[in-house]
Amino acid sequence: MAPSIERELPDDEARELLRVVEQVADQTLRPLADEFEQTETFPREVFRTLGQVGVLGLPYPVEVGGAGLPYTVYLQVVEELARAWLAVGLGVSVHTLSAHALANFGTADQQQRWLPSMLGGDLLGAYCLSEAQSGSDAAGLTTNAQRTADGFELNGTKAWITHGGVADFYTVMARTSPDRNAGISCFLVPGDSPGLSAAAPENKMGMRASTTAQVILDQVVLTEDRMIGDPGQGLTIALAALDAGRLGIAACAVGLAQSALDEAIRYSQQRQQFGRAISDFQGIGFMIADMATAIESARALYLSAARRKDAGLPYSTQAAMAKLAATDMCMQVAIDTVQILGGAGYVQDFPAERYFREAKVLQIVEGTNQIQRHVIARNLLRS
Repeated sequence: MAPSIERELPDDEARELLRVVEQVADQTLRPLADEFEQTETFPREVFRTLGQVGVLGLPYPVEVGGAGLPYTVYLQVVEELARAWLAVGLGVSVHTLSAHALANFGTADQQQRWLPSMLGGDLLGAYCLSEAQSGSDAAGLTTNAQRTADGFELNGTKAWITHGGVADFYTVMARTSPDRNAGISCFLVPGDSPGLSAAAPENKMGMRASTTAQVILDQVVLTEDRMIGDPGQGLTIALAALDAGRLGIAACAVGLAQSALDEAIRYSQQRQQFGRAISDFQGIGFMIADMATAIESARALYLSAARRKDAGLPYSTQAAMAKLAATDMCMQVAIDTVQILGGAGYVQDFPAERYFREAKVLQIVEGTNQIQRHVIARNLLRS
């Protein structure tokens, strides 16, 4: 069982939720993580379990199947899940990101028809923005949606899609006109649509239990009501979703870093050299102090940004800051954990090497950290 963390929770309901999540993390996630990562097995049943206990719809309204909880609470749940198993914490964040367009830009009819199943755990989502030639340059995407008599036909290939090939629905950004920024629209695509398929999963450095694959759209036919928002509003929808999603990645980074710190503390207290535990040496103690301080700082930063979101205030800059700081911090904590474990940190008998491999991707997904710096600087300098 992982050491408990003092959480910032508003009421008994939130405290009970965290207690349930900690129980699931200890009893279900941690025992499976190593085996599933080694065998590259996607934990679909885990997400069904999380859906049944209400985790997949936490920040969305009760009226459409969510729990109506503040983003501050939701993010602390994501952190706890990522602390136990990053693939699951990040998977919940991606699912929440995938539901964002419908929950915030869909019509009342669309929301009532589709959101309850999406938020209740019956359906797992994927978010399809990136393409092989348009990653950071989201407006450069070429997947297109041609109008038909009854709706749209989608053609193109999306890249680096978490849950690609295993998702039940895909939130897809596709081009509906040549206009670079105002020519992109958003579509909700069922996972069993004829013409939708996935390439072989990517052979990744880390998070091997989390399926990542290209998603191929070959003459996928959608009815008119599958467009979310207005025509040409897709880029606005995508960027709004990414602001929220970046807070999820920040929470994941804090959770993974906390798990690495837990391992560094445990090992340093047990490992004996020169007749005493290596935790007694100042060099090790100072590293652990710096790691813990950095984790607390990143946690405070993502919670601060989440409070702005909950209050309805602009938070794009703060979300980019939280993602940047938390993921850079996580990478450094993972490096330091390997160093504290020494040779044991470099072999698969201990989890430190997995944390090290997993930490790197968090500096890349949902906007590289170079893009985060660009967003922060742009927002500050034009204000």
